[in-house]
Amino acid sequence: MSASIEQLSCQELVELVTDYLEGALPEAEQNSFLHHIEGCTGCREYVRQMRETIALTGRLTPADLSPEAEAALLAAFRDWKSR
Repeated sequence: MSASIEQLSCQELVELVTDYLEGALPEAEQNSFLHHIEGCTGCREYVRQMRETIALTGRLTPADLSPEAEAALLAAFRDWKSR
């Protein structure tokens, strides 16, 4: 990798992970992202977990949730949105 690649912090990487996984990062930011996860085990694991979460949740349907689970998720979402 080029020495001119700007270093990303772990927090910056977390903020960019969705765009990275959707292929929406500009080339320079993608290069910085890849450079960071090359050397950061924690962020590399975070990206792996995000990929796994997306893969698993992509298979859920409303019928897969019990009424109790749906209510718990909605309550958690409402609590998060009110913060």
